[in-house]
Amino acid sequence: MTSKTKGLDRYEGHDYYQIDELLSEEHLLARQAVREWVKQEVSPIIEEYSNKAECPQHLFKGLAEIGAFGPSLPREYGGGGMDEIAYGVIMQELERGDSGVRSMASVQGSLVMFPIYKFGSEALRKKYLPKLGSGEFIGCFGLTEPDFGSNPAGMISTVKDDGDSYILNGSKMWITNSPVADLAVVWAKNEAGEILGMVVEKDSKGYSAPEIHGKWSLRASITGELVFEDVRVPKSNVFPEVKGLKGPLSCLSKARYGIAWGALGAALDCYDTALRYAKERIQFGKPLAAFQLTQKKLAEMITEITKAQLLAWRLGVLANNGKASPAQISMAKRNNVHTALVIAREARQILGGMGITNEYPIMRHMMNLETVLTYEGTHDIHLLITGMDITGINAFEN
Repeated sequence: MTSKTKGLDRYEGHDYYQIDELLSEEHLLARQAVREWVKQEVSPIIEEYSNKAECPQHLFKGLAEIGAFGPSLPREYGGGGMDEIAYGVIMQELERGDSGVRSMASVQGSLVMFPIYKFGSEALRKKYLPKLGSGEFIGCFGLTEPDFGSNPAGMISTVKDDGDSYILNGSKMWITNSPVADLAVVWAKNEAGEILGMVVEKDSKGYSAPEIHGKWSLRASITGELVFEDVRVPKSNVFPEVKGLKGPLSCLSKARYGIAWGALGAALDCYDTALRYAKERIQFGKPLAAFQLTQKKLAEMITEITKAQLLAWRLGVLANNGKASPAQISMAKRNNVHTALVIAREARQILGGMGITNEYPIMRHMMNLETVLTYEGTHDIHLLITGMDITGINAFEN
């Protein structure tokens, strides 16, 4: 009767407008491979790990094997050599399992491998990307600070020139994967106030990454700080191709794109669970699905999912053609995450009291989505990005 009794994952995809016809064979094969992996490797264990607030670190290798690390980066640099829609459907299936598992992959691919590929020297690419793509190395991304989250330009982490190296000081906050990462892509200001990006290895003297505890959301994802005390970073580890916020913001656009697809996975899992429960649960002598208010909830869910699917697909086409603007990505991230959160809440109501138990995935998705609504740009920040794009007026500081 349950959706995932004793680890059983009965999920079926939902495609009300036959959007699969817009996908290639490669997209469908990638999605199916990840869906099967999630059913075999994630669904049976994820409630336990979430309950323990523990990261299933053994999944990093599996994520690498299914091509979830940098799917749209070139194969010779550890990526999957696929297009942006393939990257999207992979993130969708991962988040259908758990937002934390998708975070493990999107940080590794979009926030670590992507900037090294895009901005790093050829030596940096060859040194790090194959090992990141294979899961031998785990990476994290250090941009946000204790006092500078939505305003990264105000960062106070610094690097000072010291011959063939820079001396890095500062701290970063809310960093996914940092306590288990082998290296960090870090952004800090030089003495001229310019933001530089660099790769910092965990074995560097003065580097530490304490874990953040007490989270009620993304409990199966490990989150921490990054603290740098006179860390010596070789100049060869600094990205030569970018200065300023353009670097980190382009990484965030890549990650936000993946989230716009990923949140759909959580929404689909909640809808699938609620639909099945409503058809099987008998009250007053008939299934819950026979009641008008239940049908209203389910019909609205699939309507909003369908709209979000079309938004993600069109964004993917634009991304494949190099035409997806940061503002368009912001719109999709904001819309699709909010849609998923509303669907999670409605699905929870259909399940009644059972909806708050870990016998079903809905409450876990709901808690996770509260974080997804906030990270990689908050719900309100993305609204202001759209507002600035359509009016030409910056309202961030007003």
